[in-house]
Amino acid sequence: MTHIDPEALVASLRKLRTTSPATGIVHQLERAVDVVNSLFGYSGAGLMFAEEGKDLRYLVATDDPGRSLEGAQLHLGQGPCISAFEENCAVTSNDVRVDPRWPKLADRLHPEVRAVAGVPVRLGSEPVGTLNVYQATVYQWDESDIQALYGYSDVIEQLLAAAMAAEEKSALAEQLQYALDYRVVIERAIGYLMGKHDLTATQAFTGLRKQARDSRRRVADLAAELLGEGAGEMR
Repeated sequence: MTHIDPEALVASLRKLRTTSPATGIVHQLERAVDVVNSLFGYSGAGLMFAEEGKDLRYLVATDDPGRSLEGAQLHLGQGPCISAFEENCAVTSNDVRVDPRWPKLADRLHPEVRAVAGVPVRLGSEPVGTLNVYQATVYQWDESDIQALYGYSDVIEQLLAAAMAAEEKSALAEQLQYALDYRVVIERAIGYLMGKHDLTATQAFTGLRKQARDSRRRVADLAAELLGEGAGEMR
């Protein structure tokens, strides 16, 4: 059984949870995996993520044996970490080299990989990857190991969610900035239409918006084009 210091666990979880994803999500994920490895005294740890097609890919591993574990599973399409992803639950093996569930795996593993455990990393209820650890000797995984791994998978899930929220906020900020930048252009175009066609501001804007919708263009782009045409007519 791995000895887990409860105070160290709480402190490390708190530190990771309060770390901003602005420093780079991959860097934060690497830190989370390193902490799992060092805090709990496992031989190594790794992180796999699924692409859009639901195929897992290696993302982070703490050492060469860990990379061999990820690579072997990806090559064969089987193993405890892949099973954890597919079954959306914790999967363990006390000695993966003799485990009948994955008979072809042993030949492709680094000799230091023996016991393996994996838990799903989720966004919402759906798994998007797995957090994986291994031991260099035969090892009996217990509930404290699994709970600790789930604790850190929860941290990883929060880091991912925060990064996604940051990207959404950034996109929203860009859209707002676009609207601010082109507000003056739209107002000038409305004034141009009012003067040319003797319209009210409401009529000019309604007509501008309808023409933009009919042509499937943005109002700001159409407004800029109208102003360009108006400037040409004045030459």
